[in-house]
Amino acid sequence: MGSPTRFTLVFSGSAGKGAILALLPRNSEGRLEFASPPRLIRLLIAPALARLRTSRPHVRAVLYMMAMVACFSVLETTAKYLSRSYPVPMVVWCRYLVHTALILAFLAPRLGLALVRTRQPAGQFVRAALLMGSTLFNFSALSFLPMAEVKAISFVSPLLVTVFAVWLLSERVDRARWIAVAIGFLGVLFIVRPGSVMLQWPALLALGAALCYSLYHIMTRKFSASESPLTTFFYTAAVGCLLMSLVAPFFWRTPELRHVPLLLLLGVAGGAGHYALIKAMELADASFLSPMGYTQLIWATLLGFAVFGDLPDGVAFIGMAVIVASGLYVALGHRAKPREEPETAIE
Repeated sequence: MGSPTRFTLVFSGSAGKGAILALLPRNSEGRLEFASPPRLIRLLIAPALARLRTSRPHVRAVLYMMAMVACFSVLETTAKYLSRSYPVPMVVWCRYLVHTALILAFLAPRLGLALVRTRQPAGQFVRAALLMGSTLFNFSALSFLPMAEVKAISFVSPLLVTVFAVWLLSERVDRARWIAVAIGFLGVLFIVRPGSVMLQWPALLALGAALCYSLYHIMTRKFSASESPLTTFFYTAAVGCLLMSLVAPFFWRTPELRHVPLLLLLGVAGGAGHYALIKAMELADASFLSPMGYTQLIWATLLGFAVFGDLPDGVAFIGMAVIVASGLYVALGHRAKPREEPETAIE
């Protein structure tokens, strides 16, 4: 007889145990371990997490940034889908409500009052309100227009940040960057043009999202040095939840049971995306992270086509390329602080 076949099996539940034992050779020896589903998940992802912790900081920053991009892309796809059945303010409210509940469940027990302690309460409120406004404008634009084009227009935000930084932060901008800003805005005209599906008033909503996000980013530059990222994370969700709770009752529509998981997914994807962004910011500065944010355009194009059948035409793709190229030039020319958020982390 040959040597015994050694094995170790770990699986969830007792179903199928007899079938597994029947398939094993008679001379097998080893152990069967029955794990609960949560433990099984931990066993499967533990090796990947261990490799992540030991990888270089910039590698981890890239992985966190890619996770953020994926989460925000799922968030926007889900929001567009749900906006067909529910008013946009209700969709935005669910996004912030679930986000806030997750923070209170996972961070509040560990951080306690440190989670809400801030030196800039007014600044935190205004900054979070601007981000909520960006989300509201963005989801509203998505309810009318194709995903890829809306995302492309929202990426004029880094160009607007440059303009507002000169006005509000007294930053100096050289001639080359001003030219890049002008070219980037011209790129929008390739997307919003006569004969285009984007030549409608909802395109202004996408610009409104970019405007709110750029002002939010300016405030982040002013206050990021004195505030904890997790505190900002909390106020980002809590203020949005508070403000939308005042509005949502006027737009309420009882959710269908089949849509409840998607409404929960809004907050999970939004919260996970912002948390991944915080982790990326701890490992690399914004000038390194910002270019990766533009990969959201790829996701938006693929998901928009797969889920809604929308695909930009050739001229729109040219406009996207012009906006991305201009934004990259401006972002790479800005010396970002390590704690500063990348200008392309647009939800």
